[in-house]
Amino acid sequence: MLRILVAIADTKTFSAAADVVHVTHAAVSQQMQVLEADLGVTLFDRSTRTPELTPIAHQVVEKARKIIADYDNLVPSLHEQGELASTIRLGVLRTTLTGLAPQAMARLKAQHPKLGLHLKPGLTGTLLAELARGNLDAALVTRPTMMPQGVIFRTLVAERMQLITAREEIGQDPITLLKTRPFIRFNRTAVVGALIDNWILSKRIRVNEAMELDGLDAIASMVHANLGVSIVPRLAVQPLDPLPVNQFSLGADAPRRVLGLIYPKAQTKVTAMDALFNALDGVIAASKSTGHTPAHDI
Repeated sequence: MLRILVAIADTKTFSAAADVVHVTHAAVSQQMQVLEADLGVTLFDRSTRTPELTPIAHQVVEKARKIIADYDNLVPSLHEQGELASTIRLGVLRTTLTGLAPQAMARLKAQHPKLGLHLKPGLTGTLLAELARGNLDAALVTRPTMMPQGVIFRTLVAERMQLITAREEIGQDPITLLKTRPFIRFNRTAVVGALIDNWILSKRIRVNEAMELDGLDAIASMVHANLGVSIVPRLAVQPLDPLPVNQFSLGADAPRRVLGLIYPKAQTKVTAMDALFNALDGVIAASKSTGHTPAHDI
């Protein structure tokens, strides 16, 4: 019943919740009536066309999320006393999908073959919301401006922003290029996009926006095709086959995104979180030691 209640809170309707938990609409309604009777509280305002959660229901939902998470992690946490055999539901930034994330997951699986991994890509804000709902165990994100309550954020690396241009671009001054060439913007709703936007505003640069994308591969492809210039993170772990583009420093005050692993303080998969962090940190350290940062590649 608690899973159904949480599903209703997430999807906003009984019908959508029924699809999520794979029961009928009638079963959802009946189960919620039973839950209200058991708890002795009114969970839904049924005076509206679509029943809405009451204030006390929101409190019940938050407690229900924790109960469900604890139950789901009960057996995996016991396994962690020996070999890691649980499943980690990990959110990852799309900008890490071709470098850091796959290499770290390969390292983790090599060390713990029985450990299951379920990856979900997204932007930092989306992944934090999924983490709060209990749909993720942890997430690899950019450190948010406002840190959510009840979480642990473990810093991995700080990546400076840089300007990238097509190989045939002859200009070399970042400020001049930003003022004169079409600008391919990183999604401004992303934490990285906001960092870049704030830096551009601080420099009083008026850019000629050509497009707005949230995938690093897509941005690099557009720049490689000489459709404009862009500001992107200088990745700590490079893709195996990066597109050839020019890179230029934005100076000492260039904005930086801080990558880290975030998970609830009440996380029961403590050993798995340590193993995951160590795998990510190990890949970053290995990349630094080999100096695998091509001079002209994103």
